[in-house]
Amino acid sequence: MALPPYPATSFPDQKTAIVTGAASERGIGRAIATRLGREGWSLLLIDRDADATSAVADSIAQEHGVQAIGVGADITDRDAVQAAVDRADAELPQLVALVNNAGVSSPVPFLEVDEAEWRRVIEVNLTGTFHVTQAAARVMARHSLGRIVNISSASAQRGGGVYGRAAYSASKAALLGMARTLARELGPHGITANSVSPGSIDTDIMGGRLSDERKEFLLKELPVGRVGTTEDVAAVVGFLVGADAGYLTGVTYDVNGGSHIA
Repeated sequence: MALPPYPATSFPDQKTAIVTGAASERGIGRAIATRLGREGWSLLLIDRDADATSAVADSIAQEHGVQAIGVGADITDRDAVQAAVDRADAELPQLVALVNNAGVSSPVPFLEVDEAEWRRVIEVNLTGTFHVTQAAARVMARHSLGRIVNISSASAQRGGGVYGRAAYSASKAALLGMARTLARELGPHGITANSVSPGSIDTDIMGGRLSDERKEFLLKELPVGRVGTTEDVAAVVGFLVGADAGYLTGVTYDVNGGSHIA
């Protein structure tokens, strides 16, 4: 007996993406927001710096002719997050995508991590992501369509990296597990959930801490022969939130220049 076709909602021409942590001038979140704006997405951007976030939204709106709203909010504040998602639902086209990019790093070795530092990192990187995802997923489920992308890190898979150590790596590893669980639970609602795991990317955080000697060492272990750019990450995210990625869920894309095979 032939099975009935799996119910699917058509991908709307007018659609909205929420991107968290989008205010940093040379950050991954801003590159993602800029790329999505260039591809015609309306945007709701969330970051702690209200002025900077509004400025980024205004710049993308003017350059690419899309609707964009910048909201100053701390993602650890559940009420503030809900208010931001409510704005996207009320003022912008259908909410289709969420990119969980906001996060903080921590260079503290495991034996020196105190409880305050541990909680600081987990609250932002994991609990904050939970707040945004639950609020956004409820809207997506109503439309039977959604794309969720968690920005994890190669540190989650390698056990630390250039800058992030125990607390950071643990929180980013948790995001991988969260995405896989969301893929299972939200699939029946037409929502996919995937992860992007960047390696060495040229951002403000990395650039301020990479000596020439360290950069030379990194290049030796990267088969592609260069440090990654924020646009390298944004390109993968742009695909994962798009119409062509509907059969991909629960997967992790390693954007690391081949460091795992070096």
